[in-house]
Amino acid sequence: MILSFIVAVSENNAIGRHNTLPWHLPEDMKFFKRTTMGKPVIMGRKTFESLGSPLPGRLNIVLSGNKDMALPAGVLLYDDINAAIERLQNETADEGFIIGGGKVFETTMSLVDRMYVTRVHAHIPDADAFFPNIDHTHWKLVWEEKHPPDEQHKYAYTFQKYERVEM
Repeated sequence: MILSFIVAVSENNAIGRHNTLPWHLPEDMKFFKRTTMGKPVIMGRKTFESLGSPLPGRLNIVLSGNKDMALPAGVLLYDDINAAIERLQNETADEGFIIGGGKVFETTMSLVDRMYVTRVHAHIPDADAFFPNIDHTHWKLVWEEKHPPDEQHKYAYTFQKYERVEM
């Protein structure tokens, strides 16, 4: 199974502010849903809490050090990222996703094969969650699609897909 990141990230690597997204980009949300639907997702506790409920149509795996965390039926809890990835790989999907947050992305950067990045062309000065820097010696940009700001999108953004470079 291909293990992928999917993330929206600003020019200063911000991904969150006060446990929410620092922007409203409807097309990015559609891209996220279209890309991850029917595929398992791993997320940290704070990311899960920010969603408010499990993502429908996907196996939801939550990482937390709190082994007594109450979760809705069908949502799996793991306290070890490697065990969570192993469980994700038991699914029949061809691809599984890590969807956040910052610490989970940082911990798993060396483990993923692909990254779907929505680069939000904005600087978020009061962000408190960040995506790690991408070492472009390990990644090749294989696709991108640029979008200008419009009535529904305050910021310009670019969908990007990276594949890991075999070293």
